Amino acid sequence: MEKATFAAGCFWGVESVFEQVPGVTATKVGYTGGFTESPTYEQVCSHGTGHAEAVEVTFDPARTSYEQLLVAFWANHDPTTLNRQGPDAGSNYRSAIFFHSSEQEAVALRSKHRLEESARFRRPIVTEIVPAGTFWDAEDYHQRYYSRRGMAAACRL
Repeated sequence: MEKATFAAGCFWGVESVFEQVPGVTATKVGYTGGFTESPTYEQVCSHGTGHAEAVEVTFDPARTSYEQLLVAFWANHDPTTLNRQGPDAGSNYRSAIFFHSSEQEAVALRSKHRLEESARFRRPIVTEIVPAGTFWDAEDYHQRYYSRRGMAAACRL
């Protein structure tokens, strides 16, 4: 099993997307990319911790590739909006790929470059591609929020 970490707005909707990717064996929502130890949801939403709402994805590389996860990531949010996804605004809703290895970094950079060259977006892609740091699990009530309630994703990605 391998890990991948993505931020693309409201983590409930992002998690819902990755739960449906074949080969993904687990997901958890949390906070990463900031400087506060053990941040709470309220602290992250106050925009004072530097963290992004993110999803840590555990996947079986024999069943899905990191590239396939990137396809889902790019397809399910707007990577051209800085610190915003839909109605959600703030650095905690930024678009980011947190890589866990030099191989993931290289694949993510190539993927972003291909997308930029495709001219799919009129504006520049602002997605950060940065090393994964400490991932702080979000509170239990945030985990698998939509699937535990039998709901389809409602966050606009």
